[in-house]
Amino acid sequence: MPDTPKKTPADYGPQQLAAHLGFEQWRFERALDLGLIPPADTNGGYRWSAAAVDALAARADDIRKATGTLPDLGATRAAEHLADRFGLPADADTVAELARAGHLPRVGDFKGHTLYDGLTLERFTDRDALARAHRDGRLLDRHQAAEYLGIRPVDLAHLIRAGLLRPATRVRSRYQSRRSHPAIALYRRGTLDTLLADPAVDWDTVRATPKGGRSPLTALVPRTPV
Repeated sequence: MPDTPKKTPADYGPQQLAAHLGFEQWRFERALDLGLIPPADTNGGYRWSAAAVDALAARADDIRKATGTLPDLGATRAAEHLADRFGLPADADTVAELARAGHLPRVGDFKGHTLYDGLTLERFTDRDALARAHRDGRLLDRHQAAEYLGIRPVDLAHLIRAGLLRPATRVRSRYQSRRSHPAIALYRRGTLDTLLADPAVDWDTVRATPKGGRSPLTALVPRTPV
C-alpha cells in the first residue's frame, strides 16, 4: 500500500515553527526578540500561517547567522567561554562586573541564577575591559576587605557605619539556615580601590593606630541624636 503523502500544515505553532526551521528553542526565542521572526499572523496571533512560514524558511540561514552561536548563559559558563576565548582569568564575579559596567546585559534567570546575553557575549572583544572586570569585580568578605585596605576589622566597621562602604551583594551558603546564619556581605575590590583614593580618609594614620587604640575613623561616623 503506497504511503499517504504527509499533509502540509495550514499553520504552525511556536514549537512546530522552530522545528520546521531547524532552530534550537533559544535561537527561536532570540529571533523573536530581535524581530527576525514576525509576530504570529493567524489564529488570534498564536500561530503562523503557512505563507509566513515559507517566507521564514527562505531566510533561515540569515536568521541563524544573525542570532549567533551562543545561547544565553549563566555566570559560570559565561566565564568559561571568556577565559577560553581570551586566555585571561575570568570567573562568575568577572561576568557580574562586566554586566555592572554595561558590557554584558542580563536577560533573565534560570532556577534563580542570572542569565547573560549570549549574542553580546559572543561579540565581546574588549580584552582590557575583561581584565579590568576580573580585577575590580572580585568580591571580598569583611575580613578580606580589611586585609586588602591594610586596616583592622574595627576600622572597617567604622567605614561601613559612616556610609563610605556598602556591600555589592550578600550571600548565604545553601547549607546555612536563614534564621541562624545571616547573609554574608561581600565588597567589590573596585569599590575598595576607590575608597583608598578618598582624600577624606587619612590611611597612614588609620594604619598606624595600635591594636586597642581608638580608630580615627570614628570621626566620620555621624553622631546619633540623644
